[in-house]
Amino acid sequence: MIELVDPNDSRAVRNKNNVLRFYDLVINQKKSEESIATFMTPGYIQHNPLIADGAEELGKFFGQITKERANARVVVDKIIAVGDYVFAHVNFLNLFNDDPEDTGIAGVDIYKMDSDGRALEHWDTLQPIGDPKNSAPWLAPNLPRANPNGMF
Repeated sequence: MIELVDPNDSRAVRNKNNVLRFYDLVINQKKSEESIATFMTPGYIQHNPLIADGAEELGKFFGQITKERANARVVVDKIIAVGDYVFAHVNFLNLFNDDPEDTGIAGVDIYKMDSDGRALEHWDTLQPIGDPKNSAPWLAPNLPRANPNGMF
């Protein structure tokens, strides 16, 4: 994992660590509903149209996914923290299927954090990763890759 954070910016270091703990506890350890309030403010604003506003709603969303998908997990590839913002480049695996060969969904999450290190607001952009013969499975099925670079 690549981490970019000024070690002298204690707020940014704390925020980065909180986002990493959020991913681990909420998704990888499947403890979303009992731990979500540690990481999100009650009035948490969600910009992903699939998820309602509020920490409790985010906890329910991931709680449902992790109950249905035992293999659901997230791998953080890069994380950048500056002041009140954290940017994470991640791979969400098995969130919407049980395929052991799932290549996942590449995501860039952006969090705005409060003075206590909890997320106030979240934006994301998501892209299915696909494979060499099917590079964009949801958008343009069976379109081969145009380059060998990969998402991470």
